[in-house]
Amino acid sequence: MSDLSNLLLLLVLAGVVVLWLRLSAARELAVREARRLCQQHQLQLLDETVGLRGIRLRRWNGIRMIERCYGFEVSVDGQDRQPGRLWMVGNQTTDLSLPTTETPAEASTVATTGNVVPFRPRRHVNERIH
Repeated sequence: MSDLSNLLLLLVLAGVVVLWLRLSAARELAVREARRLCQQHQLQLLDETVGLRGIRLRRWNGIRMIERCYGFEVSVDGQDRQPGRLWMVGNQTTDLSLPTTETPAEASTVATTGNVVPFRPRRHVNERIH
């Protein structure tokens, strides 16, 4: 009986290690994607890192898959810290939430209160980010 319990314990431990490696690889992919999207939107990715904020089941192309949400901080001008979020299914970005970057002329047309930064509305899952 001892051999069977040792084998079961070893299998559980191996499963935890495999899960940890897969989550680490997904996090590294999210860091690269966040860096690329920040460059595309002329933002600075602060701390060069992302953190897992949530996991949920999501229907993607008719199949239920796990969608991961990563949070990170960006800066528009190097003097501020604004939150950003990145949603991923597998290796594909499904959604993105970043602060808007406006020129002074555009900023005067948008009414802001105090330190509130308007965000773009969240894209639907079926829209692809390029």
